Amino acid sequence: MGATAGAVWGRTEQQDFRSRVRGTLLGVAVGDALGTPVDGLTMQAIREAHGAEGLVDLAPAYGRRGAVTHLTQLTLFSVDGLIRAQVRRDTGAWHPPTDLHRAYLRWAATQRDWGPDERRKEDGWLAREEWLYARRDPSRTLLLGLGDQTMGTPEAPKNPGEAGPEAAARSAPFGLLVGWEPQLVAQLAVECAAQTHGHATACLAAGAYAVIVHALALGESLDSAVQRTLGLLAAWPGHQPVSDALQHALGAVRQGMPGPERVAELGGAGTAEGLVAAAVYCALVAADVRHGLCLAVNHDGPSAATAALTGGLLGALHGETALPPAWLAELEGRPTMLELADDFAMEMTQGPALHGPGGSSPGWLARYPRA
Repeated sequence: MGATAGAVWGRTEQQDFRSRVRGTLLGVAVGDALGTPVDGLTMQAIREAHGAEGLVDLAPAYGRRGAVTHLTQLTLFSVDGLIRAQVRRDTGAWHPPTDLHRAYLRWAATQRDWGPDERRKEDGWLAREEWLYARRDPSRTLLLGLGDQTMGTPEAPKNPGEAGPEAAARSAPFGLLVGWEPQLVAQLAVECAAQTHGHATACLAAGAYAVIVHALALGESLDSAVQRTLGLLAAWPGHQPVSDALQHALGAVRQGMPGPERVAELGGAGTAEGLVAAAVYCALVAADVRHGLCLAVNHDGPSAATAALTGGLLGALHGETALPPAWLAELEGRPTMLELADDFAMEMTQGPALHGPGGSSPGWLARYPRA
């Protein structure tokens, strides 16, 4: 992996970046929470349960409104792994996929253990958040991919036939590496996707999604971000399914009023490239964040993943203040997400003041150990 570029951060730039980081993480989570109660239902079943308009507000799942799933949990551990990678650079060790893999293994432990093990100081603070130990129907693919210490790579991926959307749905944080070149962002997302979802299309969909978020975090429009991503994808072998899906999403914007049928058509069989395309479409045609997320959950398809992907795009595009406040008020784990988002923004903008040759903050290294 290449080195990050040194950005110059003024106060206004830092505040804008922090708003987009918060927006991205909260957007993924609120989309996940909105879609979870109807995940896997047909549009007919959604209407029967929630009325003619479908689901338009948070509904109970896992015993409460605003509950999130493994999609959000893994997104948070992606952020944790990225911060740890930056901290570990001081030691001369620089291989972010390894740091991400360790973070995902810490998530996998939350799915096995009863609760945090306070003795494991090397776990850092996120793995000690008790609410993350709730098991929210993670797929067998995820549990198998992270079921041992062996790290999947693009050359030797875990679950090589698996083309599902979960790897893409945890990849928004890679796009927040705004000091990186887009090609490196894509490469990192692809390498980390291969740790659980080894099909080439799933890996490339994760890379494409991360690059779109990256452009949005830098202030580009969504249409421009998708066009830039298509240009970058063209150099990757096997890119055609992902490129075709994104082109299809762009074309669908001009085909009349958005509705469940169009979202379902773009989503196809529920594989990664289809759901990334459906999310791009929902974000492109959204009148506002609420409208885009409601569009993303009301269709025949995986509602939670589609809305989580859509929420990541809309959050990166508009920042946290555009998200529906009534939904955020009930969102499970919001304090953790805000704390993590602010830590990520601080690391990316003020890292040398937290750790480096001139000295390190003991509190920071306790939160994000170099071990």
